[in-house]
Amino acid sequence: MIDALARLLGLKEGDAGAPLRSLRWVVVDCESSGLDPARDHLLSIGAVAVREGRIDLADVFNAVLRQERPSEGGNILVHGIGADAQLAGREPAEALGEFDRYVAGSAPAAFHADFDRALLARALPGWKARWLDLAQLAPALYPARARECKSLDEWLAGFGIWHPARHDALADAYATAQLLLVLLVEAERQGLATAGELYAAQRNRRWLG
Repeated sequence: MIDALARLLGLKEGDAGAPLRSLRWVVVDCESSGLDPARDHLLSIGAVAVREGRIDLADVFNAVLRQERPSEGGNILVHGIGADAQLAGREPAEALGEFDRYVAGSAPAAFHADFDRALLARALPGWKARWLDLAQLAPALYPARARECKSLDEWLAGFGIWHPARHDALADAYATAQLLLVLLVEAERQGLATAGELYAAQRNRRWLG
């Protein structure tokens, strides 16, 4: 049964039955040149590891990718990555290769994960992973709160998670990692003990809308 669930969810063999606290979750946030992940450019990646019920502050990834030309001024006002910083960023192939190694063997998570997944799929062709989407998981675990909480900012505020640097990739990843900790505790309280059960809760929420 567990092997069948693993194939259905796209997990690596053995991951479906893995206890939640045994996995290394990597919470990812990407900043881009616009809101269309199929067209716009990946500007920066921030990622924070969560394992054994805590955020590992020594296990993070952060990179601004070099651009051929900077994004528009209005976009820069959102994420704060200036034109000079974009032009002087890290060589994309080098940074993306390092990110690939950083997240290897881990379970990636994000809020509205489809956006980050689409950006990274373009930047890293062939890179596939089963993502945990906190925008789906949070309302699955807290349906009453979901009537008022829709955006990441609203969920963070609802749990009293302070976030002073919104739209900085690493800061967003760190704040989202704190939200993940809240959700993992609640998942365990509700009897969800394995990764497969957590992904199933997310999947059911997606079907229900």
